[in-house]
Parts: sequence; C-alpha cells; structure tokens
Amino acid sequence: MKPSDFIYQRSRFFGHLTPENLAFNANLQDFSQKVSYICCLQTGGKIAPEVAYQEIGALWQQLKQAKQQLCIGEVSAPSQERKPKG
Repeated sequence: MKPSDFIYQRSRFFGHLTPENLAFNANLQDFSQKVSYICCLQTGGKIAPEVAYQEIGALWQQLKQAKQQLCIGEVSAPSQERKPKG
C-alpha cells in the first residue's frame, strides 16, 4: 500500500458496470474528497465561509458537467425506464 492510499481513499463501485459509470464514480469520489477538504479548511478558520461556498459551487458545476458529458442518468431505451410503483 502506498501512503497516498490513506490520503485519497477510494470506495468500491457497486453499480451497473459501464465505463461511463466508473468514470462518473471516480469523479464523484474526487468531488467528495475536495468538498471534505474545503469544509475542514472553513471549519478550521483557514478560509471564509463565502469562499468555501463558492469553491463547492464550482466543484458542483464541474460534476454536473461531467455527468452530462458521460450521459449518466439518461434513458436510452424503453426497457430502462422506471415504472411507477403502485
């Protein structure tokens, strides 16, 4: 194990295995790690709450853009549509 494995821990992927889903999962874990760092910096008084809010907002926009580029969550066939419960 490398020291970076302790700093940048990654969780296993349990979803539907496709290259797009794996890429989005990596992006999501990276987003989570960066938000955690920003929150710790803000809590420790190293950055202002407004700066933390702006940084997290920018990271969120990047994640949304990655989701759109990877076409995650788009229904491509009728068999994949969710049926209403009831």
